[in-house]
Amino acid sequence: MTGERQHDIVIYGATGFTGRLIAEYMLAREGGGLKWALAGRDLTRLAALRDEIGAPASTPLVVADTSDPASIREMVADARCICNVVGPYQWHGTQVVAACAELGTDYVDLSGEPGWMRQMIDRYSDAAAASGARVVHSCGFDSIPSDLGVLFLQDAAKHRFGKPCRHVKARVRAMKGAFSGGTAASLNATEDAMGENAELADTMANPFALTGGFQGPRQPADNEVYEDQDLGLWVTPFIMAVINAKNIHRSNALMGHPYGTEFEYDEMMVAGPGEKGRAAAEFLASHNPLRGEGAPKPGDGPSREQREAGFWDLLFIGKTVDGEEIRAAVKGDRDPGYGSTARMIAESAMCLVRDCPDLPGGIYTPAPAMGTRLIDRLVEHAGMSFELES
Repeated sequence: MTGERQHDIVIYGATGFTGRLIAEYMLAREGGGLKWALAGRDLTRLAALRDEIGAPASTPLVVADTSDPASIREMVADARCICNVVGPYQWHGTQVVAACAELGTDYVDLSGEPGWMRQMIDRYSDAAAASGARVVHSCGFDSIPSDLGVLFLQDAAKHRFGKPCRHVKARVRAMKGAFSGGTAASLNATEDAMGENAELADTMANPFALTGGFQGPRQPADNEVYEDQDLGLWVTPFIMAVINAKNIHRSNALMGHPYGTEFEYDEMMVAGPGEKGRAAAEFLASHNPLRGEGAPKPGDGPSREQREAGFWDLLFIGKTVDGEEIRAAVKGDRDPGYGSTARMIAESAMCLVRDCPDLPGGIYTPAPAMGTRLIDRLVEHAGMSFELES
């Protein structure tokens, strides 16, 4: 990145529900010592947001809209990092990524859209590498807990056993809180597009779709209900596994396969023991919380009290090729889709700008881009914990 930029971090989509939470968090964190700005389509709404959250009157406001490409370029050219929360990204994100890759501006988002991410990798990796832009997708609940959880577990396994785990399973042990409306819109847009695009359907079905051509071994089933013998509990498919697994395999590839080329990963949600657990698992497998009348809508979200009462708990069980086992937990003290996600992406933007001066330009996942530096930030500031359990 060259030249002086007026803003260190620009929150694009600040007047949306999640954007507002990010702005409130940045205000509470005093920007981590960085200069930050609010961006969106409407100057009046941006000014109202600034006043409502109690930000200083001097907080910069940037008008930008994907329907006006010049405004996007102007926003990107004057920032060190764009924190993009305007989705679905397959509808609104391409211009922003393209401008960042061309102009050498760092970028973070909350994308859980593998088809769009694959397009961004194919189209803009070379430009980002040339300009020095570090583009990091999936910096929210999908996929930071899973991606950094595997990194944390594998680092511990190599320290304890002298080798990585060949197989890692993630189990969502507990979760209280709502998925975001943006997540629902993104997943539903992807699902709708799959019916008309065979290539996208293939991308969604392939756990190695984001690894740049590498194809690893057949992966464990993550779309069936069964009793997990390691836990003695019934498990059911987890709706975020389709993106989290792809990002973890991309991380492994980008880092030079420190988990091994035969690495296996699966991610499921715990439903409970016995017949009640089985019935719960089967019900959850047949129910899509992101479709229908009760699904979250973009711009809507839970109250502050509901967000602060939320939490989540992921267990990671790793086994080496010799059968040695290690377990770790990653937990958060806010609801996953909003409270924790807003903190994760804000800390990702700050980490990228402050803590990663030697990271080359390119298109990344969180683990190879920021790794343990981001883990340290999340533990210190974002109400998350990474701990070994055995």
